[in-house]
Amino acid sequence: MSKKKRQVRADFRKNRTVRARDKNWARTVDSASEDLENAATHESVRGKGELTRKRTVADAEVVEDAAGELVLPSIDPAVCRLGRVLRVQGLHSRVQLDDGSLRSCATRRLLKTLATEQRHVVAAGDHAWVRPEGADEGIIERVEPRHGVLSRTSRGRQHVLVANVDQFIVVTSAAEPRLKPHLVDRYLVTAEKNGIEPIICINKADLTDPAELQPLVGSYAQLGYRVMLVSATRGWGVAALRDMLRNRQSAFTGQSGVGKSSLLNAIEPGLELRVRTVSEETEKGRHTTTTAEMIPLSGGGYVFDTPGIRQFQLWDVIPEEVAGFFRELRPYVSKCRYPNCTHTHEEPCAVKDAVADGYIDTRRYESYLAMLEE
Repeated sequence: MSKKKRQVRADFRKNRTVRARDKNWARTVDSASEDLENAATHESVRGKGELTRKRTVADAEVVEDAAGELVLPSIDPAVCRLGRVLRVQGLHSRVQLDDGSLRSCATRRLLKTLATEQRHVVAAGDHAWVRPEGADEGIIERVEPRHGVLSRTSRGRQHVLVANVDQFIVVTSAAEPRLKPHLVDRYLVTAEKNGIEPIICINKADLTDPAELQPLVGSYAQLGYRVMLVSATRGWGVAALRDMLRNRQSAFTGQSGVGKSSLLNAIEPGLELRVRTVSEETEKGRHTTTTAEMIPLSGGGYVFDTPGIRQFQLWDVIPEEVAGFFRELRPYVSKCRYPNCTHTHEEPCAVKDAVADGYIDTRRYESYLAMLEE
């Protein structure tokens, strides 16, 4: 990764303020006046000042990484301190600086207006430079490039749930609410795309017969994914899960009501995260965790408790890429007759033949088709 300082013409997000215009300008002209012929018949609006879409960022750093060039504002290390974002709520972020102190920080306006497809500029887990203000406040001046990002599409923009993680635990439940394998598949595609190690954790295993889960567990295990059957209430598998989290940066994610917070309370006694029961009417979880939070573990490492998600739409994945993120489809893609084969209607198709011969699980293939339709 290389850095160079220069003045940069950077694209900016559409401004939040609108330039005021006089809607009654035509009424100011007297119809009986001799100057009527010289009156303006139209108004020209140009992108200047507040409406311009490009600005010059003086003394900026252009960071070149795998994602391309990033324009980052320069910071003064003598004034700013490097920290880790623990929690983002509203307009303020809870940041732990390198000296261990905690500060409630606002975000610099320049970061908010730089052209970005992100729903929020700052996310839990970010490495950020903070300019301290007062006793326990500060201003986030810059966010360092990320790796290990867990994100989804939200209203056409990127919603970063957590950043800079080594692995994420896809928590689902055997019952209450019912297990949704297609949702798990979406998380696995995101893990394949971003190079994050996924662990499938099926909670509430005490509410059903484990033999009923074996076909699903076996299909994932054959693909090389780690699958765990646990119970937060009875303590099944909690010790093994705690060992997997030691000295790692891990994110707990999944739909509402599967028991993410309950598992964390069992893993880290004394944490006392809020938990709620599943609705008996809808059999869906109630939103308890409202924002992602980075929590240190006594045994080493950090975990991220994230809000429950009922829909997980893939971010920055085009249809041509989806098959490559399915481990079992990947070996057959190059064997298809057509190089642009979608593996849906083409004949002959090596992927469809593998499904018919039983080499590819039919349910996983249907999950691929569902993602392709999006």
